[in-house]
Amino acid sequence: MSEEILVNVTPRETRVAVVENGMLQELHIERGFNRGVVGNIYKGRVQRVMPGMQAAFVDIGLERAAFLHAADIVKPPKVGNGEGDEAPLPPAPTRPIAELLRDGEEVIVQVVKDPIGSKGARLTTQLSIPSRYLVLLPRTRVVGVSARIEDEVERARLKTQVTALAPAADAHGYIVRTNAESQPAEALAEDIAYLGRAWSLIAAKSPDARVGECVYEDLTLPLRAVRDLMRRDVEKVRVDSRETCERLRGFAAQYMPGLDEKIEHYAGARPIFDMYGVEDEIQKALARQVPLKSGGYLVIDQTEAMTTVDVNTGSFLGQRNQEETVYRTNLEAAQSAARQLRLRNLGGIIIIDFIDMVDAEHKRQVLRQLEKSLARDHAKTTVYDFSPLGLVEMTRKRTTESLERQLSEPCHECAGRGMLKTPETVTYEIFREIVRQVRQFDAARLLVMASPKVVARITDEESAAVAELEEFLGKSVRFQPDDQYAQEQFDVVLL
Repeated sequence: MSEEILVNVTPRETRVAVVENGMLQELHIERGFNRGVVGNIYKGRVQRVMPGMQAAFVDIGLERAAFLHAADIVKPPKVGNGEGDEAPLPPAPTRPIAELLRDGEEVIVQVVKDPIGSKGARLTTQLSIPSRYLVLLPRTRVVGVSARIEDEVERARLKTQVTALAPAADAHGYIVRTNAESQPAEALAEDIAYLGRAWSLIAAKSPDARVGECVYEDLTLPLRAVRDLMRRDVEKVRVDSRETCERLRGFAAQYMPGLDEKIEHYAGARPIFDMYGVEDEIQKALARQVPLKSGGYLVIDQTEAMTTVDVNTGSFLGQRNQEETVYRTNLEAAQSAARQLRLRNLGGIIIIDFIDMVDAEHKRQVLRQLEKSLARDHAKTTVYDFSPLGLVEMTRKRTTESLERQLSEPCHECAGRGMLKTPETVTYEIFREIVRQVRQFDAARLLVMASPKVVARITDEESAAVAELEEFLGKSVRFQPDDQYAQEQFDVVLL
């Protein structure tokens, strides 16, 4: 598996692409005016406690109030000095929110989900500070190891070493990240020292911080990419900005000795994303239909409630029988669907409608292929067995907006429906509105302003209907095309 990380830096936008075997797998975008806030820690003020929802809205200085659920609260919410404080036990999730928070109370919170759509950010008081190999859990006294480290001997080694290296006086816990596998004790000790310094700064800054002030800000996208995505098996990190490249090398040299040599400046005349075909792949990732090499295709629809992936055989005929054709198409679709979920950053509930299969073994193989293809996904995924209707239900953890919603907005003409009323439908709406206006108001004549396409249809194909309408109403009606009107828009003006 050949893996490269490409970093494209412009004055107002930074993009990071993960390319495996020449194929784009992930895209991360950060814009100057709209940086994500996941991982940031704020001093907030409770605006409103809602017992019926077991939650509260908290002002953290963003455009919309953020959401804090009772299950995400650890008491006391105030940050201590990090030296010798005993770790409070998390309350049971059923404990009433009114016992945990009150209106106007100040609280230190961390963002776990960016604002998405009309929803505000999601918060927790269970703070965590990530580093290269570890995640600090202030005042918890637990040491956990990533489930992706499967070797039991290695898991035990890492847990023992982190427990031994952690300062006993700090009473903090740690999660050992996947990147820590095979790392020596010295590397873990460096991370523990770094996290200790970071927490000390947060603890010192929090008491005097203003409401809405950010007391800890996560790294910028390029630094996060190196911290979270760069592993020993990554061949190169190519950066088209010399300044950013030097910053990443310095960061890697300090926290990832040996890996800084893999970071290099891309000085080619051709844009780096063009050179690797990334720009074309981004455009394809915004399309609804995804072609498969076999001739089949996927249709991906993202809605507010869930994302659906429909699998079709298309022009693929196969060489044996229908069951074999369907099986081969579904196997390819499972690989493609996993890549598209990761590339498009689709989260929440996902329904995959594979083509119906009769053979139970074929179903198991397709499910196994889907799970295998999702194994390299950094987001947590859970896949369930085929339902009685032949659907595969799964979830993928969502912390930021999908690629489509980062780069696109709903169509102004159809308001995001994906469909427009036909000129014929709009024509008859106009006729009904004319009758409605004449019966309500007195006017000698009427002027209808609409899109050129609708007006052309009325004057060409509905001239007889217009004449009948004028005779019935005893009024003259004039139609005026206007390029400023969308196909569904019109105005009836009384003159």
